[in-house]
Amino acid sequence: MEKILIVGASGNTGKRVIEILSNSQSFEPVAMIRKEEQKEIFDDMDVKWVHADLGEKVDHALKGIDKVIFAAGSGGNTGADKTIAIDQDGAIKMIDAAKKAKVKKFVMLSSMGADEPSKHKKLEVYLKAKKNADEHLRESGLDYTILRPGALTDDMGLAKVKLAEKLNEAGEISRDDVAFLLVMSLADPLVKNKTIEAIEGKESIKSAIIEASR
Repeated sequence: MEKILIVGASGNTGKRVIEILSNSQSFEPVAMIRKEEQKEIFDDMDVKWVHADLGEKVDHALKGIDKVIFAAGSGGNTGADKTIAIDQDGAIKMIDAAKKAKVKKFVMLSSMGADEPSKHKKLEVYLKAKKNADEHLRESGLDYTILRPGALTDDMGLAKVKLAEKLNEAGEISRDDVAFLLVMSLADPLVKNKTIEAIEGKESIKSAIIEASR
């Protein structure tokens, strides 16, 4: 089984990713936690964890790791300093550590609008941080998938999506469905070295992601 490090494991999307991976026959999740008290959550789930902080050294977190899902984020509502520290600098630090550790694939949770931050004034700092991290990943030499979902909801996942490199339309998508897309992107041949936007749609996640991989 491949070991998958989930950065942002205690977040709303990260927890869903962990739940999916815990039932997988192919992948074993390893939760990256920042606070000591978070370990109980993952001990109760019988999920391995590693203690690391994006503001400090992270190389040790990559030991024995095959692939990474980066689902950490400030959420766009924090101050500019924290947004840049997590969504840009933290992501870049993790990409560099992953390259050093020779991980096989890096799956990045980004955001729609990250290609054109100046068009979204309220979220410009957040989207620019995402854009810079995405560009660093593309240029890293790592195999990657960058997933840019629309507005995230806590609705139950429908497992129906619309995917494209550029959708040219706004929309919402559940965290459940985003988590499934992130996990499916771990498969080596799927959406390799691609950036895809995602919103709720009519096509099954499986067929949509296979189509987007062509």
